[in-house]
Amino acid sequence: MNKSVLTTIVVIAVLGIIVVWMMGRYNAMVTMQENVENAWGQVENQYQRRIDLIPNLVSTVKGYAKHEQETYTSVMEARAKATQITIDPTNATPEQLAAYQNAQGELSQALGRLLAVAENYPELKANEHFSQLIDQLEGTENRITFARNTFNDAAKEYNTYIRQFPSNIIASMFGFERKPYFQAEEGANKAPKVEF
Repeated sequence: MNKSVLTTIVVIAVLGIIVVWMMGRYNAMVTMQENVENAWGQVENQYQRRIDLIPNLVSTVKGYAKHEQETYTSVMEARAKATQITIDPTNATPEQLAAYQNAQGELSQALGRLLAVAENYPELKANEHFSQLIDQLEGTENRITFARNTFNDAAKEYNTYIRQFPSNIIASMFGFERKPYFQAEEGANKAPKVEF
């Protein structure tokens, strides 16, 4: 066999191996990116579930505590604000995620005030419909926590993969960028003060 033909075959084989290796890395990054986006979709689904529960909860409390209009208004305003912020997970920035998390935190605080109002009405707490709504809300809050953790895990796996050598070369060539994480809310490291 001619030496130049052998050299050509070796060069083509090496280039073929490099192309196959690059395709494998690229496809792994795409799969991980899709996992991050799917996990983000689950986060949004759980927040939407909570948002959908709020009007029923407000209506139920309103029936018992008619003079708490300011509380109802703050809950509905926080709900509206939370529904206005949307994030494209393919281009999410830490700032966008922080704004989203802030709006959801404001909604959580408003819901807390609504539930505090409900505490003043024993007949409301005994209402079966109210109890079911509270159970659904508690379950939803647990699902939100789980979905956020799943999102952070998917983002961590993806971020780690695209930053490791030699994947970082492929990532920079094709524009794969780090995904932001959900962070603990400010003051979450301090236990809430409970007074009776």
